[in-house]
Amino acid sequence: MNPTRSLFRIAGIAAVAVALSACVTVFPKTKPALLYRFDGAVAQSGPAAEVRRGVARANGSFVGAAAGDRILTVTGSEVAYIAESRWADPASVLFDEAVARAFSANQGAARLVARGEPAKADYSLRLDVQRFEAVYDQGGKAAPKVAVDVHVVIVRAQDRAVVRDETLSAEVRAGDNRVSAIVAAFDKAVSDVLTRTVGLTNDAAAS
Repeated sequence: MNPTRSLFRIAGIAAVAVALSACVTVFPKTKPALLYRFDGAVAQSGPAAEVRRGVARANGSFVGAAAGDRILTVTGSEVAYIAESRWADPASVLFDEAVARAFSANQGAARLVARGEPAKADYSLRLDVQRFEAVYDQGGKAAPKVAVDVHVVIVRAQDRAVVRDETLSAEVRAGDNRVSAIVAAFDKAVSDVLTRTVGLTNDAAAS
């Protein structure tokens, strides 16, 4: 092989590598998104039920615009997402996890039957999250109001009778127009709705 040609070839490879590395630095750097979550913890009270009924989660739904990992806001007819802030997992996943925790801590008549569990389910519980958003109803600089609406349907397995069909709503004003305060309001609203959901399911199972 011609030594001169080899030198030119090596020099050409080195030049391409330098050019590529230079191109990488041209792209603007973006701030990493801050990740948040809500737990929706439910405070349990009262004695444990003597008789417990199995309740299976039916396939529910989650409003599409809010189901992902972006935090949905509404200002009048305008819909937007909070910049540089996301849920640690999709909101629909975090909500399902909160539901599971709420019933796991529940000592009432309703016991949530896990998927694949061989235990008999006496009831089915369908939860449709119809609203999950921060509403700027007092202007863009004021603290928004978090609104969560969940449609709850409980069906008795024995005769397929609908024993509960209600929409539970919670509205919580954020303490400030900061993401951390808005997330705290989401957490409180979810907790409120799930507390009533567990209570509603306990009543249905006990009756």
